[in-house]
Amino acid sequence: MFTGIVAGLGEIENLSGGRLVISPLGEFLPPVGGSIAVNGVCLTASEVEVEDGRFAADLSPETLERTNLGTLRVGEKVNLELPLAAGERFAGHLVLGHVDTVGEIISIEQQGDFYRFTFAVPSEFDHLLVEKGSVAVDGISLTAFNIREGRFEVAIIPHTYKRTNLQFRRPGDRVNVEFDILGKYVAKLLRSRPTEGERGLTV
Repeated sequence: MFTGIVAGLGEIENLSGGRLVISPLGEFLPPVGGSIAVNGVCLTASEVEVEDGRFAADLSPETLERTNLGTLRVGEKVNLELPLAAGERFAGHLVLGHVDTVGEIISIEQQGDFYRFTFAVPSEFDHLLVEKGSVAVDGISLTAFNIREGRFEVAIIPHTYKRTNLQFRRPGDRVNVEFDILGKYVAKLLRSRPTEGERGLTV
C-alpha cells in the first residue's frame, strides 16, 4: 500500500519488450522482489543493481494497456514511492497502485508560485470523484475540486510541483489516475443494494 506522497523522481533508462529500467534520482532502491510505485503503478522489482543505482521491473500486457507506462521515453522522469511500512506515519491517502484509467492534462494555469491543473477522464468514472475528495494522479495524492462531467481540477503547491514530475508536464500529456479505494467500495455497495421489495444488504 502507498500514500501518494512521492519520495522522489526516477529516470527511464530503457523500456523494451515489457521490461522497464529506472535509475532513481536519490538514495532509495526497492529490494529484489519488493514493490515500488512508478507513476502510481505498483510494480515488482525483478532486478536491482545497487552499485549502478538502478532497478528493473516487468510490465504485463494489462499494465501496458491500463497505464501510461508503455508510452514512457528514455530520459523521462517518473514519480517513485516505496510502500508504506508498518508503524510509519500515514500521510496522503490510501493508494493501492492499481490504476483505474488514463487521463489527459487539459490545461495548466500558473497562479503565482502555485499551479492549477485541469484533467479529463472518461465520464464513466464521474461517480468516483467527490468535491474536495482524494485522487491519485501519476501516484501523487491530490485533492479534486470543480468537478464536472469528465473533468476535475487540482491545485498544486510549490513543494509538490518541484518534487514530482508535474514540473515537466504539458497539456495533452496522459497521466495515470487512481480513484479513492474507499469511494470505490461505497459505490459497489450502493450498486448492490436491493430494489424496493427485495431482501438483502442495505447501507
